[in-house]
Amino acid sequence: MNIATSIIFVIIMLGVLATLHELGHYWVAKLLKIKVYEVSIFVGPKLLKWKHKGVDFSIRMIPVGAYVRFTEIDEEGNAVDSKDPDLLVNQPRIKRLIVALAGPAMNLLLGMLIFVVMFWFTGFTSTDIALPAANSQLGVYLPQVQEGDSIKKVNGNSVYSAYDLFFELDSADPSQDMKLTLKSKETGKNYEVELNPVIRKRPMLLVTVENKSADNEYKGWKVYTVDAEQNNGKPVLKPGDYVTHINGKSVDDEDFEEYLYNVTDEVLTVTYVRDGKTTDVELTPKYVDTVNARGIALIPYEIDSPANFFKALAYAAKMPPTIWNITVRGIKDAIAGKVKAYNLVSGPIGITTMVNDVVAAEEDTVGEKVYVLIMLSAVISIALAFSNLLPIPGLDGIQIIFIVVEMVIGRKLSEKAESVLTVVGFIMIVLLLIFAFISDILRIILEH
Repeated sequence: MNIATSIIFVIIMLGVLATLHELGHYWVAKLLKIKVYEVSIFVGPKLLKWKHKGVDFSIRMIPVGAYVRFTEIDEEGNAVDSKDPDLLVNQPRIKRLIVALAGPAMNLLLGMLIFVVMFWFTGFTSTDIALPAANSQLGVYLPQVQEGDSIKKVNGNSVYSAYDLFFELDSADPSQDMKLTLKSKETGKNYEVELNPVIRKRPMLLVTVENKSADNEYKGWKVYTVDAEQNNGKPVLKPGDYVTHINGKSVDDEDFEEYLYNVTDEVLTVTYVRDGKTTDVELTPKYVDTVNARGIALIPYEIDSPANFFKALAYAAKMPPTIWNITVRGIKDAIAGKVKAYNLVSGPIGITTMVNDVVAAEEDTVGEKVYVLIMLSAVISIALAFSNLLPIPGLDGIQIIFIVVEMVIGRKLSEKAESVLTVVGFIMIVLLLIFAFISDILRIILEH
């Protein structure tokens, strides 16, 4: 898939999400017996049109949006004033508010539905913890910590899903203490533990390996890359080698990792296999400070029972607060200077770039690419719900603000007040669009 195809995919995806957003307004309006004049799927010249129960429906050529029209339009394109009680503008404020909220609610429900479907096929990772290793930071608290206890907070920050936890772990300094709030599966009560890192020196061969399970015929580590600084700038190992022993100790032994922390030799004897031939070589390691594992491992679930299905539904319902939480945390980190501000906002260019990066990844299977694209659609749908609540002209947020203010003051806003709010909102959307555009360009320039 090239960039042109990625652009088409993004346009269609955003168009479909916008259409379902508008259909949310339409369906709720019909439920409340509010008159609807027109429903347009996409925009531009009409490709197909029909009439159903007094409503004009059409499918248009350009898949970049949609709209629902609640007012009659005269020949000059202006809204016709009417006292018709069935019109949206003449409805009680609570009904108008419900219709305004229906679009964002549709995007939220759609995002959660997509996640449920994904979970149905792939399972999901919960915030329930597996039994930690005894020598890990969390394992110190055995047997107080039990398998199935769930993580509720990290350093006081709420954890709704595994993604919140990943965000917190990525943001935290691994050499610093970490406070966890967990909920006991047995008692249902919350309790706290503090993870205290243990820093020790460990010899490094300056290679990346396939894994450390030694799951191959040589019972060794398969070398993928070798740092040019290995062995004081004179690399010995090569990609494709299998490291089987260090100082005669098999890397397949269960206590091998602990053994390394007790090694202090200036030169190591490394046994490796290359092209089927076993060789011993002396290699100067680099000693670095390492931190013992946090011990946090999450339990994955398959939807193979009614109980797990309802667990998946509850987990999908946590995705909107997760996305909101990570967004707010990201803004705070940007203000604090921890992350670049341009990484917070993505416009159409940024979304297209993300899609193209996904489909261009040669190491991923087609199934993995489809999974990521579907998840991206779910995240964008939920993000659209939040963005539509912004008090910006053309979005539901401005109408919601008008209605809520009317409900508070007990009367309709003056035209002057509406004009001021509209101008402020217009300035906001222009600034946001400019910021999103600049962010996308900077991200492309600095990361590629």
